[in-house]
This record gives sequence, structure tokens and C-alpha cells, in this order.
Amino acid sequence: MLDELQPIAAATDLSVAPEYRRPIAIVGAGAIVDVAHLPAYRRAGLDVRGIFDLDHERAKTVAKTHGIPTVHGSLEELLASDVDVVDVAVPANVQPGIVHQAITAGKHLLCQKPFAEDLTTARHMVTAAENAGTKIAVNQQMRFEEGIAAAIAMAKAGWLGEVTTFSFDVNIVTDFSSWEWLAKREKLEVWYHSIHYLDSVRALLGNPVRAYAVGSRTPGQKVTGETRTMTTLSFANGTNAILHVNHENRTGDAHAAYRIDGSQGSVKGTIGLLYDYPHGRPDTLTVNSAEHTDGWLNYPVTRRWIPDAFAGPMGSLLRAIATDGEPETSGRDNLGTLALVEALYRSMDSGDAQRPEESAP
Repeated sequence: MLDELQPIAAATDLSVAPEYRRPIAIVGAGAIVDVAHLPAYRRAGLDVRGIFDLDHERAKTVAKTHGIPTVHGSLEELLASDVDVVDVAVPANVQPGIVHQAITAGKHLLCQKPFAEDLTTARHMVTAAENAGTKIAVNQQMRFEEGIAAAIAMAKAGWLGEVTTFSFDVNIVTDFSSWEWLAKREKLEVWYHSIHYLDSVRALLGNPVRAYAVGSRTPGQKVTGETRTMTTLSFANGTNAILHVNHENRTGDAHAAYRIDGSQGSVKGTIGLLYDYPHGRPDTLTVNSAEHTDGWLNYPVTRRWIPDAFAGPMGSLLRAIATDGEPETSGRDNLGTLALVEALYRSMDSGDAQRPEESAP
């Protein structure tokens, strides 16, 4: 059994070989950089040389905490440095301007998700990077979370036979008002949370040909946008994905689970972080495969979504730079995720299923 699990474990490996590592600079010093990006990079042995934030004092505090030697006084100063990999960790509405400046400066980029607030803007960034010969990746790190990555690896390796359904069932409390810039967003849950699940589904199943969603708000919620969504996705081969996500659970029985079903088995797991965010609890994963297990087998998940999975997109970008390949979560790949998000909002508005643009013939 250990021999059979080795390729699954290898698919979840977040280590970055020394020959792929190169200095990194970060634009943005918010909480996600402090608690996720930088701890993950430290564990992966990556070298962060500089940081810039409009709040210079905040940048100095984060730099001191994480041993970053240079706090840049401006974006232009950072882009003039000899660091050629830049991690942009800012809200989507201000990201494109920074990205275009960085591309002009010849930098390779890891961009925050959402990549952009609309598909057209995202396409412009991808085209600009490709024309300049720079690599661009998006920080869609959930597909690198150990349990999700192992589940996808098992499905791709045929452990489940022919995959029939990928589902997420998340019923939690999220105080989106803690992020002031999110509180007034009219489009909220899918853009800023379920986009993680959608990207993970795409990592296994590719682009759907049909997307349907409903979104709702609950009485007394603190934020403007939708906080509950129900989504169904249909794929050309007959596979389906189902997502039920609620952020207004007021009864204390949090639940955050996913499951992949196939003709020869199933794999199911829990997302521990969401049970008591941001503290969370360990993730779980268990698999039942007609060919590989005798009943349900627990798979040991030893890492967390935050911070560990954040090493995944950066590691993939660094490998792509070194080998002249494509990052797993490249900007071009992420166009499929953004097209899906836009299709779901069109579905909410129209009441009808929609075809994502990146799936169109």
C-alpha cells in the first residue's frame, strides 16, 4: 500500500528544488502576506528580499517579523531592484495597474486572486505578459492544499474509476465585514470565496460547458453581497460538479467538506481551516477504492491550507521560469476560472444556465 501511496504523496509535494529558487519581492503587506505568503515561503526555503506597501509602517513591521532586508519606499523602487520575481498581493481592483508596470520592468509575477474584476482586464494582463516574455501565475492555492491535491491525484490516477461528481458542501460563518473593502461589494461570495472551489474543480475536470447558480442574502447580514450560493456545473463528458456554500450559519454547527465520486470509488475530505477560521483544525481525507483499498482508508494530511498551500503557486512559477514552462495556475489557465465566475453571475441575474466564455467553441 505504501508503494501505491507514494505517487499520491509526490503530487502534494510543495518543496522547491534549490536550483529553481530565486529572490522574490512582495507588493502588499496585508494580513494574508503576514500569515500565509511569508510563512509558507520560509518553510519552502524561498528568499524574500524586499517588500513595498502604501502603508510604509505596516511594511516595516511585516519585514521585521519575517526578516525581509529591504523595505522599498515606492513601487518604482521595488521594480528597479534586481529581483525578477514579484508577488503582487493586493485587491483585484488595483492589481492590473501594478501588473502592467511590473511586466514593463521585465518581472515574472505571482498575482493575487481574483486575478481581475472582469475577464477582459485579465486577458489584457495575460497578453501583455506573453508579449513581454514574462511568466504570470495566479495565487489559486487551494488546488495545492494537501487534502485537495491528494484527492485530485487519486482521481487522476484512476483510483475512483470514471469520475462522475465533484462536490463541495460548506456551511460556516464568515465575517466578510472584517475586510472593509469587501463589505460593500455587490458580488461577493463567488468572487472572493467559492472561486477557490471552482478553480479546484477545474484542476480536475477542466472547463464546464454549462454553469447554473443562485445566490442569496440573509436577513441581518453585515455585508452587501450574496453570502449563500448553490451552483451546478456540467461538463462535456457528462461529469457534474455541485457546490453549496453558506457563510451565515448561525447555529454553531460548522461544516466544510468535499467529495469526488467515481464508478469505482470515492474520496472525501474536510477543510479544517473553515471550522473555526482563522484557527481551524486538522484537515481529513479518506478514500474508498475498489482496486486500491479494503473499505475506507484514511490518508494522512499533515499540512494546512493556510499557510502551507501558499508555497504551491509560487513554487510552480519558479519551476516554470527555470524550465521555460507554464505555471500550473498560469494567468492563461486562470482565464477559465474567471470565465466561470462571470458565467455564474450571469446565471444568477438571468435565472438560466450559462456557457462560460472560455468553454465556447
